Order: sequence, then C-alpha cells, then structure tokens
Amino acid sequence: MKIALIAHDEKKDDLINFFLEHQDVFSEHELFATGTTGRRLMKTSGLSIHCFQSGPLGGDQEIGASIARGEMDLIFFFRDPLTAQPHEPDVSALVRLCDVYSVPLATNIGTGTILVEGLKRGDFDQLHGKRPTYGNH
Repeated sequence: MKIALIAHDEKKDDLINFFLEHQDVFSEHELFATGTTGRRLMKTSGLSIHCFQSGPLGGDQEIGASIARGEMDLIFFFRDPLTAQPHEPDVSALVRLCDVYSVPLATNIGTGTILVEGLKRGDFDQLHGKRPTYGNH
C-alpha cells in the first residue's frame, strides 16, 4: 500500500509518536510525506520515506495530485483544527480529493488507530485500484 503522512506543525510530534508506535506496520508499506514531516519521520525511524515539498510550498497539492492519479491508498493527515493555516485551501482540496476518490483518511490519533488496525488485518487490500468515485471521475 502507498501511504501518505502529513501533519500540521502543532501535530507533528503526535504523528511522529504515533508512527513510531506503529512502525512495524508502516515499515511494510511504501511511504510518502510532506517535506518537514517526512524528514523528521525518517530521522527518528530510519525508514525510507519519499518526501514531497512542505505543505505550504505545495506538498499537500503534490499528494492531492497523487490521490487523483490513483497513486495513494491511505492518508494520515494529523490536522490542527485550532490554528488557522495559511494554505487552508490546499488542505481542504486534499481532504475533498480523499472523499472523491474514496481514499481512507485519518485526521487524528483515534481514526489513525482504526486505520492501522485495518492495515494489520488486511481490510484495505480489496480497495487497491478499485475505488469508486463520484460523477465522471
């Protein structure tokens, strides 16, 4: 599975701790991340992660484009709902694309835990390459 990892500044530590707690699961998959988050994850875990630009510099859009091309299977995007983001339109677009292309999205530790448990059981294997979309997508 191709998994993208993204976190707003105030949630980066949460995502890193979550990732390390479930590193055995994540290590079995192809990993992608926005720039700063990816570099921090690689430094702490030693795993290889393809890094896009940082979110404000277009990384959210790069991951969104990957979703639209059918190249992402799962997204972990730990968002900070209490801080205004200067690139909020990019964030909203990425979340919308997850909905359009039926890509599972975790925005916090609670949903992240559920998705990791699903990964362990193989719940997402049947979705790979068979996602329904809305309209004529």
